[in-house]
Amino acid sequence: MEEVPSRDFTDALATFATGVVVVTVRDGRDDIGTTLTAFSSVSLDPPLVMISVANESYLAEVLHRCDRWAMTVLSAAQRAIAGRFAAAGRPSARLLIASVPHHRGRLSDALIIDDGLAALECETRQRVPAGDHVLFVAEVLSVDHIAADRPPLIRVNRRYR
Repeated sequence: MEEVPSRDFTDALATFATGVVVVTVRDGRDDIGTTLTAFSSVSLDPPLVMISVANESYLAEVLHRCDRWAMTVLSAAQRAIAGRFAAAGRPSARLLIASVPHHRGRLSDALIIDDGLAALECETRQRVPAGDHVLFVAEVLSVDHIAADRPPLIRVNRRYR
Protein backbone atom coordinates (compact mmCIF):
# COMPACT_ATOMS: atom_id res chain seq x y z
CA MET A 1 0.00 0.00 0.00
CA GLU A 2 1.26 3.49 -0.88
CA GLU A 3 1.99 5.98 1.86
CA VAL A 4 -0.04 9.19 1.64
CA PRO A 5 2.26 12.22 1.56
CA SER A 6 1.70 14.43 4.64
CA ARG A 7 1.33 17.55 2.50
CA ASP A 8 -1.40 15.93 0.35
CA PHE A 9 -3.24 14.80 3.48
CA THR A 10 -3.19 18.23 5.15
CA ASP A 11 -4.07 20.01 1.88
CA ALA A 12 -7.07 17.72 1.38
CA LEU A 13 -8.32 18.21 4.95
CA ALA A 14 -7.90 22.00 4.69
CA THR A 15 -10.76 22.01 2.17
CA PHE A 16 -13.15 20.72 4.84
CA ALA A 17 -14.92 23.59 6.64
CA THR A 18 -15.02 23.21 10.42
CA GLY A 19 -16.35 25.21 13.32
CA VAL A 20 -13.92 26.89 15.68
CA VAL A 21 -13.89 26.48 19.45
CA VAL A 22 -11.69 27.65 22.29
CA VAL A 23 -11.03 25.01 24.94
CA THR A 24 -10.00 26.24 28.38
CA VAL A 25 -8.98 24.48 31.57
CA ARG A 26 -7.96 25.76 34.97
CA ASP A 27 -4.72 24.22 36.16
CA GLY A 28 -4.19 25.32 39.74
CA ARG A 29 -3.60 29.06 39.61
CA ASP A 30 -3.13 29.19 35.84
CA ASP A 31 -5.57 29.07 32.93
CA ILE A 32 -4.72 27.23 29.74
CA GLY A 33 -6.56 27.71 26.47
CA THR A 34 -6.26 26.69 22.83
CA THR A 35 -8.16 27.19 19.59
CA LEU A 36 -9.36 23.88 18.12
CA THR A 37 -11.23 22.86 15.01
CA ALA A 38 -11.21 19.16 15.90
CA PHE A 39 -14.39 19.10 17.97
CA SER A 40 -17.40 16.85 17.49
CA SER A 41 -20.52 15.62 19.17
CA VAL A 42 -20.34 11.90 19.96
CA SER A 43 -23.52 10.86 21.77
CA LEU A 44 -26.87 12.25 22.86
CA ASP A 45 -27.43 9.80 25.73
CA PRO A 46 -25.27 10.42 27.63
CA PRO A 47 -24.31 13.79 26.12
CA LEU A 48 -20.73 13.29 24.93
CA VAL A 49 -18.35 15.42 22.87
CA MET A 50 -14.82 14.85 21.65
CA ILE A 51 -11.78 17.02 21.06
CA SER A 52 -8.55 16.01 19.35
CA VAL A 53 -5.37 17.48 20.84
CA ALA A 54 -1.73 17.07 19.75
CA ASN A 55 0.11 14.65 22.06
CA GLU A 56 3.03 17.01 22.54
CA SER A 57 0.95 20.08 23.37
CA TYR A 58 0.78 21.67 26.78
CA LEU A 59 -3.03 21.44 26.62
CA ALA A 60 -2.82 17.63 26.30
CA GLU A 61 -0.46 17.52 29.28
CA VAL A 62 -2.90 19.55 31.40
CA LEU A 63 -5.97 17.59 30.23
CA HIS A 64 -4.26 14.36 31.34
CA ARG A 65 -4.32 15.63 34.92
CA CYS A 66 -7.41 17.90 34.93
CA ASP A 67 -10.68 16.21 33.98
CA ARG A 68 -12.98 19.24 33.89
CA TRP A 69 -12.76 21.85 31.15
CA ALA A 70 -14.90 24.20 29.07
CA MET A 71 -15.28 25.01 25.41
CA THR A 72 -16.77 28.05 23.72
CA VAL A 73 -18.07 27.93 20.13
CA LEU A 74 -16.84 31.15 18.52
CA SER A 75 -18.90 33.51 16.37
CA ALA A 76 -17.65 35.04 13.13
CA ALA A 77 -17.02 38.29 15.04
CA GLN A 78 -14.48 36.50 17.28
CA ARG A 79 -11.78 35.84 14.68
CA ALA A 80 -9.21 37.81 16.74
CA ILE A 81 -9.86 35.63 19.80
CA ALA A 82 -9.31 32.48 17.71
CA GLY A 83 -6.00 33.91 16.52
CA ARG A 84 -4.86 34.79 20.04
CA PHE A 85 -5.54 31.28 21.33
CA ALA A 86 -3.81 29.71 18.30
CA ALA A 87 -0.59 31.74 18.51
CA ALA A 88 2.62 29.96 19.48
CA GLY A 89 4.09 31.01 22.83
CA ARG A 90 0.81 32.55 23.98
CA PRO A 91 0.46 33.72 27.58
CA SER A 92 -2.12 32.59 30.12
CA ALA A 93 -5.70 32.40 28.84
CA ARG A 94 -6.65 35.04 31.44
CA LEU A 95 -4.43 37.55 29.66
CA LEU A 96 -5.74 36.61 26.22
CA ILE A 97 -9.31 37.53 27.15
CA ALA A 98 -8.68 40.22 29.76
CA SER A 99 -10.49 42.80 27.60
CA VAL A 100 -13.28 40.43 26.53
CA PRO A 101 -16.40 39.70 28.61
CA HIS A 102 -15.96 36.30 30.23
CA HIS A 103 -16.67 34.34 33.39
CA ARG A 104 -15.72 31.08 35.09
CA GLY A 105 -17.83 28.00 34.62
CA ARG A 106 -19.55 27.01 37.84
CA LEU A 107 -18.70 23.30 37.42
CA SER A 108 -15.30 23.41 35.70
CA ASP A 109 -13.93 26.72 37.01
CA ALA A 110 -12.58 27.16 33.46
CA LEU A 111 -12.82 30.46 31.58
CA ILE A 112 -15.85 30.87 29.31
CA ILE A 113 -16.06 33.61 26.70
CA ASP A 114 -19.43 35.37 27.09
CA ASP A 115 -20.10 36.37 23.49
CA GLY A 116 -19.56 32.92 21.97
CA LEU A 117 -22.40 31.11 20.22
CA ALA A 118 -22.49 28.39 22.87
CA ALA A 119 -20.41 27.14 25.76
CA LEU A 120 -20.21 23.73 27.38
CA GLU A 121 -18.63 22.53 30.59
CA CYS A 122 -17.26 19.03 30.22
CA GLU A 123 -15.63 16.19 32.15
CA THR A 124 -13.28 13.78 30.40
CA ARG A 125 -14.49 10.17 30.44
CA GLN A 126 -12.01 8.60 28.00
CA ARG A 127 -8.59 9.34 26.57
CA VAL A 128 -7.91 7.56 23.30
CA PRO A 129 -4.43 7.63 21.71
CA ALA A 130 -4.76 8.35 17.97
CA GLY A 131 -1.45 8.71 16.13
CA ASP A 132 0.20 12.01 17.08
CA HIS A 133 -2.98 13.16 18.85
CA VAL A 134 -5.12 12.07 21.76
CA LEU A 135 -8.91 12.12 21.67
CA PHE A 136 -10.58 13.38 24.82
CA VAL A 137 -14.14 12.06 25.01
CA ALA A 138 -16.06 14.05 27.60
CA GLU A 139 -19.49 14.15 29.14
CA VAL A 140 -21.25 17.49 28.90
CA LEU A 141 -22.02 18.55 32.47
CA SER A 142 -23.64 21.87 31.62
CA VAL A 143 -24.66 24.03 28.70
CA ASP A 144 -23.50 27.41 29.94
CA HIS A 145 -25.21 29.46 27.24
CA ILE A 146 -26.56 29.37 23.70
CA ALA A 147 -26.73 32.40 21.37
CA ALA A 148 -27.37 30.90 17.94
CA ASP A 149 -28.57 34.16 16.37
CA ARG A 150 -25.12 35.07 14.95
CA PRO A 151 -23.03 33.42 12.22
CA PRO A 152 -20.37 30.94 13.40
CA LEU A 153 -16.64 31.30 12.89
CA ILE A 154 -15.42 28.59 10.51
CA ARG A 155 -12.01 27.56 9.27
CA VAL A 156 -11.53 26.43 5.69
CA ASN A 157 -8.46 26.48 3.41
CA ARG A 158 -6.35 27.48 6.42
CA ARG A 159 -8.31 30.71 7.00
CA TYR A 160 -10.96 31.86 9.43
CA ARG A 161 -14.20 33.06 7.84
